[in-house]
Amino acid sequence: MQPNILKIIGPEQQRDQLKPLIDEWTSRAQRHVNIDESISGVPGYQAPNEHVLHDAIVALLTGKNVLLKGPTGPGKTKLAQHLAWLFSHPLHQINCSVDLDTEAMLGFKTIVQREGESAIEFVSGPVIRAMNEGRFLYIDEINMARPETLPLINGVLDYRRMLTNPFTGDVVKAKEGFTVIAAINIGYVGTVPLNEALKNRFVVIDVPYLQGEPLKKLLREQSRLQDESLFNQFVQLSADLVALVRMGHLSDDAASIRALIDACDLATFIPPLRAIQRAITDKLDDEREQAAVRNAAETLFE
Repeated sequence: MQPNILKIIGPEQQRDQLKPLIDEWTSRAQRHVNIDESISGVPGYQAPNEHVLHDAIVALLTGKNVLLKGPTGPGKTKLAQHLAWLFSHPLHQINCSVDLDTEAMLGFKTIVQREGESAIEFVSGPVIRAMNEGRFLYIDEINMARPETLPLINGVLDYRRMLTNPFTGDVVKAKEGFTVIAAINIGYVGTVPLNEALKNRFVVIDVPYLQGEPLKKLLREQSRLQDESLFNQFVQLSADLVALVRMGHLSDDAASIRALIDACDLATFIPPLRAIQRAITDKLDDEREQAAVRNAAETLFE
């Protein structure tokens, strides 16, 4: 694989830059390690202010469910993974959508072979696994689910910490340590208002965009970029895009920290303006939004 990739990379200097990345990728692919990232705590969250992480920790320590609220891309999932790492607590995950159903949350029945005979067996889903093992349960984009779906777990979220499995009739009571962390994107396309009964079962932590020095620190730690002047320019670009989002000229996606890290990674090897186009601009469908991002980028990068 490596020689084929290196053939299409232009100048020799670029080939030398990219070869370590190709070696790294090839090494990972050859290991074939099966790791379930959905239940792994991962460090590295950079808090936008001193209160976000502190208050989330206090809420979990006092046995509260935590709802992370904010725009797309400020790092809500990263915060949930960081909390799981801090607590040394695995994290089961549900990704909500309009297609989310009871089986996706609780589990399903299947036919298995035992001693030459067929038998019906229940396979636990993320909710019941997290309850049985006393782990964190992360529900991502909780307001993307259909309103009639999530009330199934209301009993899991209050003081009872229990539910009746509709597939087996068993009463499942959560072990000590089980807690729910959820994330909600405000005003995002496809979302629905969160049921008040459901919302009241959470403590809400607002997760704003990361800006200034904390953002620069994050870019240093999580991107491949090394150029200090480019760090400053990307931090300013982020501030400009966030301002445009707040004025209603851009959608939240344009100011995503995830997309900014992607742009920094690409800018290590290609011109910054092209990196911004690939990582941010071309993700936007509205031509006026694309033009706004280009204009913001062109005032900062040559």
